[in-house]
Amino acid sequence: MIRTIVMAATMLMTTAAFAQSDNAGRTVEVNGMQMYYETHGEGEPLIVLHGAYMTIPAMGEIIPKLAESRQVIAIEFQGHGRTNDIDRPITYPNLADDVAAFMNAIGLERADVFGYSMGSIAGLQLAIRHPEKVDQLVAASVAYDIEGWQPAFREFIPQMSPEMFNGGPMEDEYRKLAVNPDGFQALAEKLIALEHEPMAWEEDVRKLETPVLIIAGDADVSTLEHNVALFRLLGGGVMGDMGEPLPASRLAILPATSHTAVISQPDLLKALIEPFLEGETPASFMGM
Repeated sequence: MIRTIVMAATMLMTTAAFAQSDNAGRTVEVNGMQMYYETHGEGEPLIVLHGAYMTIPAMGEIIPKLAESRQVIAIEFQGHGRTNDIDRPITYPNLADDVAAFMNAIGLERADVFGYSMGSIAGLQLAIRHPEKVDQLVAASVAYDIEGWQPAFREFIPQMSPEMFNGGPMEDEYRKLAVNPDGFQALAEKLIALEHEPMAWEEDVRKLETPVLIIAGDADVSTLEHNVALFRLLGGGVMGDMGEPLPASRLAILPATSHTAVISQPDLLKALIEPFLEGETPASFMGM
């Protein structure tokens, strides 16, 4: 079980990187760190937030796909890639506050946000803690409560240790971009601690007015029931064709898709994300 999950995470990190412009990357001071970010494309701004142990290149082809019609601003979180670590735990509120501070630092008042895995939960916390910053949120592989994780993953969390990653492909990938090539164990310790962080945000989610597109694989780390519950908290799950407009939030379940396969389907993701961001809905055959 442990070996399988570690191997899956390694495959995720080693996803083929997209071609990057030499002048796409910059750093800006955010909460005591030099946060690395890249800007691709033109149009309405869309902030992209990666998953745990990942970097901008590890997000694969979804960034250039979205940059065909948007100005994509992708960041690297604390201790990830070219952003240095600082003496502070990695928590979802901290990550959300970092994104808000980053937006202030580059002079961006509001934006749409797309997050995957850890980045999706940070995006959810951003919408909760800084709702004025988020126009619309796309949350892929998200949870709002630790009980929403698959039982197999919840059973696995107590067994996690930095030693299971040491000297392996994940550490090798980390060293390729890291500001501190010897900082992998410290990052792993913080990310394992993050898995133990309490999550019980139902009431916060219920109060959200931000439209959210929930994307999950049908074999994702979060259960199908949890994704449906999240959708209902956001006002979804009602019957259409009754003369009322559909809820602003949406739910998409990807077939035959595990957690690490969600981000590896850029064409499908784009086909779901762009209509949501543009407010487009499929036409009813009844003309409603």
